Amino acid sequence: MRSALLVIDIQESFRQRPSWAAVSNPDIVATVNPLIDAARARGDLIVWVLHHEVDNVFDPRNGHVRPIEGLSPLPDEPVITKTSANAFTTTGLQQLLTTEGIRHLVVTGIQTELCCETTTRMAGDLGYDVTFVTEATATFPIPHRDERHLPYDEILASPRTLSTDDIIARTEYALAGRFATIATVKEAIG
Repeated sequence: MRSALLVIDIQESFRQRPSWAAVSNPDIVATVNPLIDAARARGDLIVWVLHHEVDNVFDPRNGHVRPIEGLSPLPDEPVITKTSANAFTTTGLQQLLTTEGIRHLVVTGIQTELCCETTTRMAGDLGYDVTFVTEATATFPIPHRDERHLPYDEILASPRTLSTDDIIARTEYALAGRFATIATVKEAIG
């Protein structure tokens, strides 16, 4: 069965934010590249997803809406842009996957609990078989709703801030057996 590897929002935009200093997986490129190499070797579809917004680091006019250095789509690999949290709603992803006969997705990207988890939930609802490669995702500490206005160093120091380990664990609990199979890079490649 041919699969599709979704490389979601692993883009330079995130490295422009102060939160990059606290990213859960600073070596995400080294974690994702083996999945890309394996997908290419198998002839699987690789879909690159980039997030666009206006008037911030996700605005294409600022030049950061491109894969992080070290990740390079090949000319025949689709690059789609989205403006919502999941990779389906504002794109032609479902049509592309249907045209290609894809029923199995492998999810990687930034942010674990946001665009990656939301895409996985939507894919599950649409009937796709999904493998969520947690170690090939990345996220950032989340401030408590009452502390979002604080400077970033205070957010990191606050005991109310949700740690990346807690976010990742919660995402795995929410997805496993419901929307996806959780896998390591080695398991996803194997």
